[in-house]
Amino acid sequence: MEPSVLVASQLSALFPATPPIAVHSTQKDLPNPPRRNEPGHPPEHASFSSVFRSHLTGTILLRVTNGGFVLELLSLSSDIPPLRFDFPAPILPSPSIVLWESEELHVLLATRFGSLYRIVIPIRDGAPLWTPLSNRRWYREHVLQAGWVDGLVQVQSTHCVLISLPGGSLLRLEADALGSDTQDDVWRETRLDARSFLHSIASLLPALHSAPSGGSDIVSLSTHPQPTDIGNVWTLSRDRHLRMWTARGGCVAEYALPSTAPGRSVPARNPSPSPANPSVLLPLEPQRLICVFTPEHSDDPHVLAFIPTEGSLSSGGFFQLFVANGDVLKPLTVFEASETSVRCHLQDFTVLDDTLYTLWDKQGQSMVEVRVLAWDASEEQTMGGWSSATYALEAELTPAYLDELLLLPGSMADKFFEAIMRSGVFSPLTLQTAITQYTDTCRSLPPPYPPQLLVSYATVGEQIASVVGCTVQRTKDPKTGAYLDENYWNALKRDWEGFIARCREIERNGRWPLAIGRGNPDDGIIIVERERVASLAGEDLPLRLHRQLSSSEDMDSQFALLEVLWTMRTRLGPRLMLSLEGRLNEVVHQEIAFSYADIIQDQVRVSSFREEVDEGLESWILGRLQGIGKIQEAARFVLDIIGGFDKEVKREEEDAELLSRPISPDWLRALTTSYVSISIHARYDIALALVTLLFFLADDLHEWDQGLLAEVFVVFRGIAMLRYVARQPAGENAASAAQGQTGAPGPGGDDEVVAQLRNMHVSASRGAKFHPAHPLVHRLVRVYGHSQGLPISAHRFLDATGLLQSLSPAHATRLEVLFCERLRVLGYREVAREVLAWLPRTPGVTYVLARLWIDEGRYDDATSAMEILAGSFGSHSALSYDDQEALAVVLPGEKLFATQFDFYLHVADLFKAAQTTYHDVFFTQLALSVAPPGLDTLALWHGIVKGLTDLGQYEDAYTALVSSPYERLKRECTSQLLYRMCEENAVDRLMALNFAGLAEEVEDALAFKARNADPRIRPFYSRILYTWYVSRGDYRSAALTMYQRARKLAALMGDPAAFAELAELQLEAYVVAMNALALVDSKNQWITLPIIGETGHEPRKRRRLSRHIPESKYALDKRDAELVELKDMQYEYALLAARVELARRDPTLLPSGVGLALPPPSIVLRLAQASRFNTAMAAARSLDVDMSDLFGHLTSRCLRLSRNSDSVMSEDTSDWLLTDKISSWPGTPAEKGWRYLRQSLERHDGSQTDYRYTKVAFETIMAFDRASPPPPWLVHTLEEHHPEYLIRTCLRFEMLECALDHTLGMMRRSDARLTDDLPKTAAATWLPYTLIDQVLVAADAQSDLSPRGGGLLADLRTEIASRMKRVQKFSPAAA
Repeated sequence: MEPSVLVASQLSALFPATPPIAVHSTQKDLPNPPRRNEPGHPPEHASFSSVFRSHLTGTILLRVTNGGFVLELLSLSSDIPPLRFDFPAPILPSPSIVLWESEELHVLLATRFGSLYRIVIPIRDGAPLWTPLSNRRWYREHVLQAGWVDGLVQVQSTHCVLISLPGGSLLRLEADALGSDTQDDVWRETRLDARSFLHSIASLLPALHSAPSGGSDIVSLSTHPQPTDIGNVWTLSRDRHLRMWTARGGCVAEYALPSTAPGRSVPARNPSPSPANPSVLLPLEPQRLICVFTPEHSDDPHVLAFIPTEGSLSSGGFFQLFVANGDVLKPLTVFEASETSVRCHLQDFTVLDDTLYTLWDKQGQSMVEVRVLAWDASEEQTMGGWSSATYALEAELTPAYLDELLLLPGSMADKFFEAIMRSGVFSPLTLQTAITQYTDTCRSLPPPYPPQLLVSYATVGEQIASVVGCTVQRTKDPKTGAYLDENYWNALKRDWEGFIARCREIERNGRWPLAIGRGNPDDGIIIVERERVASLAGEDLPLRLHRQLSSSEDMDSQFALLEVLWTMRTRLGPRLMLSLEGRLNEVVHQEIAFSYADIIQDQVRVSSFREEVDEGLESWILGRLQGIGKIQEAARFVLDIIGGFDKEVKREEEDAELLSRPISPDWLRALTTSYVSISIHARYDIALALVTLLFFLADDLHEWDQGLLAEVFVVFRGIAMLRYVARQPAGENAASAAQGQTGAPGPGGDDEVVAQLRNMHVSASRGAKFHPAHPLVHRLVRVYGHSQGLPISAHRFLDATGLLQSLSPAHATRLEVLFCERLRVLGYREVAREVLAWLPRTPGVTYVLARLWIDEGRYDDATSAMEILAGSFGSHSALSYDDQEALAVVLPGEKLFATQFDFYLHVADLFKAAQTTYHDVFFTQLALSVAPPGLDTLALWHGIVKGLTDLGQYEDAYTALVSSPYERLKRECTSQLLYRMCEENAVDRLMALNFAGLAEEVEDALAFKARNADPRIRPFYSRILYTWYVSRGDYRSAALTMYQRARKLAALMGDPAAFAELAELQLEAYVVAMNALALVDSKNQWITLPIIGETGHEPRKRRRLSRHIPESKYALDKRDAELVELKDMQYEYALLAARVELARRDPTLLPSGVGLALPPPSIVLRLAQASRFNTAMAAARSLDVDMSDLFGHLTSRCLRLSRNSDSVMSEDTSDWLLTDKISSWPGTPAEKGWRYLRQSLERHDGSQTDYRYTKVAFETIMAFDRASPPPPWLVHTLEEHHPEYLIRTCLRFEMLECALDHTLGMMRRSDARLTDDLPKTAAATWLPYTLIDQVLVAADAQSDLSPRGGGLLADLRTEIASRMKRVQKFSPAAA
């Protein structure tokens, strides 16, 4: 038969750990048996497994895990999560899957506590086979009448189950009616005995029955596989008795098998010979020792029985073939197992297509042996022998291998970590279990714990790298105080070795074989292990040669050179080979500037290779090479082996085949990945041995064909690249969403808390961080596509990479460049960078490297590479055809760019996607510099301007903007540039730009923002627009801008809390607007702005505008305008300043809104009442408000100071006397107050106010206290300007003496004027005679006039008489 090899994939790397569905029992008071928790056996390791296949469901793997409590169903034909069931009792061997009427899958099993379960899985076209989290009733239960059982279970069909009982009996269960979602099945139980009643009685008498105790116990039970109508059952007991059972007759045939192989002759044809009495019984554990099948040439069922002979030195046992003809067992032939099965244990076997497939446990490893069955003794002599298949040789992490790793450069922890994380070495479950056990062991030590043990990690790899070795401490010598580094490194090495040994033990237990079966046609023969599932695949030539060379088997003469190479590689030792391997990697990484013969000779000289090779080995190698003869031809033949593939592999496939190819499940891709890895390993070892021969023949290489040397190194480069990629993990994938869900509770009477605890126990074994993981090759196989069958799919993948097809190390082929690009696209940047380092810097490699640098953020390096690459495009390109093909395959559309312009645009798009604006603009500018004439480049100009603006290079953006030939672009981008500069506070740089021809766009853009943007938030566009106008001498527009800002701020004063801030901003705007408008010609100090709806907080009344102008008198696009002069701004400013001061003095006015709505007179009065006299007077002056009440209030304050200054100064309202100016005056507070009143009247009262404020002060004094004389300066002012008012006021307040005094003074002053100046008119002699008469009448009516008053009255009468005479004299003279 064709040589085969086992290829496995790890189940924990393929399937997520879904939560189990809790299965309950109707039995009450069931015990809670303990579950196995052994360190080397994780709960996820299966104890039993079987393979089921049908054309409706594909291949399904059934596993029993968690010590027999959990049943797991895995679909190998589709990528759906596993279906898991957690049972309350251990499951008996062997549960089975049966197809019922092409509509449902039934899983039948029995537990040790006497329950028979049926799990029903509906089959629907186009739907997933199952959904683990669906809310449905999954199972039905039947409680056995026989009670608890502990035997074998054989499912014959959906309606029949057989269970072995002690003493060789069978319990037959037949379903009378199948249940439903609400009802359980109805079963009928029948007990079948192997012997008659009399024989049973005799067996109780020792004298009559000498068989060993327990010899009748059944150890193997089998039926004909479904679908079939054969209802017989075959059993094999411990005493090697093969029995055939029927439903009605019970045991109808019995045959005693010998304990050793009787030879190849056919035994006697006695249908029921007397049973033998072997002295040694078969082990009690259930075994797979019977296989029932129907061959293609017969309709009768055949039974193949196996008897182990573990003590034999020739084989592991023998097989005996029977045919069942009615109720008779007829032996046909006997044959032994192969010699390689010595000291091996048969785990399982099956007959498929008349071929026997056996699965052996060879010291914990799987071994499959195959042979064609012979139907009689004559055929036995002509049939071929056994064909054996095992796993390909792989390096185990033994202490010796770890010591070899230490010869490589790098830290010890990094090398050990890289070795255990290498794909295929340990499964994710092994690593998770090992690090969990390691952590628990470290935590069992006395605290304090290292911090690494107290941190949670995202991935298992991160946890291993951090935790392993964390307990090893660096100590000091107690005598010298020096660090004991050697002790530290030895302890760290032992710690890592202990962890790796733990991983090896768990992994070895996970590779224990369990079952063998047939999958889909593409799956072939399936081998199931505890934690892996494997397939029997054809062995390609490199694998076969590698196996033969490793086991020192005899080989054909054509492979003589390979034997020499392998012997030389083995004799040189690991240290020299590792050193040689490192130098070879350096050589193939470098650009080749010399011939390979010179390079090899130089490396031999530097490495002292000759001195390391002993003379005996050298002589032996030279002698063998002379015997081979044509070394170069033999070397070419070895190269063909390294880079060769099967004949079925095609370089390209038709599109129709690619479209019709079905989607391969993840398991098949994993098998392809494993096959690729072991094939690469074998090819690499052969290639390394071939290159080692070149070092040995360094002196003769100048005579070799230089093309052959180049081909050797390019093949070694390709296989080394593949080996590096094959060792890389793809990273831990995201866990399935099902992992975070809880299992749906099933029906039953179990306590809910107990069921939840059971679920927790099962799901916690893998932990929250356990996720499926794949090697990197697995991802690449998915990208490149998967072909059906091994080794074809693996060879097609290797061929598709193109790494073994290159002929020259100076070139990178199309497929090599595409391989690197796909690594980059998948996101494996480090791997892509390393692989690119092996290839020469051709244009294709340079492009992929530049794309990789873009992905890594090395934009400057990518820019330099892309600039260099630009010369490869256009009419002046000098690329070869191969370079053009390699470059085109990684470009968009897989074709070269016609011009450099197109390439620059493509690179700019790449940088734009990477969000690096600087490089995007750079290549856009390069594209613009080589743009074809007449091409519309509007988008390029727009991208440049926008990019430079985003970069903050505003001057360059402005230059590009004004240089653009598109006016529309200028108009659109001007506002963008302005807004960005304003937002980045680059106003000074903005004002330095001229914007020639774009001033209107600038003003419109800023004005739009100034009108619509929030004036409280930066940037303040109104201020920026004001600066723009001022810098260009347009003061009227500048004033308008700031006045509009003040208006907008006024409209926002709804929140009392923000009044102070907004008012300050508004005052600032008013001041700036007034200053700007003051620079305009005094005759034109006004602005206009459109009228808007009036609000309730208008600072002043607007002029009335006519609303009845005919439409024909004005243009349709004009709006009513409001004229605002400088004095209007001043008025609004003063009013707001007064309100601010009032609010500052009395904050309670703001919440009620009173402070914002008070009219100017009320504001002035409130300021006066708050003793803010300066502010009140200034506001009243600006707002044209009468200050009578203000001065009346001020006079009252002065009077109070004169009356009781101490009490007044202790009040809060006396701070107006504490200003710097007033406090510097000499005198008492009363004197300072009267002085302040006098200066205020001199400043604010006069002829323009008709001295009404002085009058108010005088009246206030008179009303306060008539006895107190008013200040002389106040009386003097009234005497000089309003004597009549003074006299009347005195009369009104009944101060007659004062009235007489002031009247007399008035007349005397009038007489003095007449004396000094002759009157020119009659009015010059006028006096208020009526008022004087009133004074006289009042004096005459005063009876108690004082002597002084009498004297004044007499003087007044005398003065009146004198004046009358003088006036009479003036009258004639005037006439």
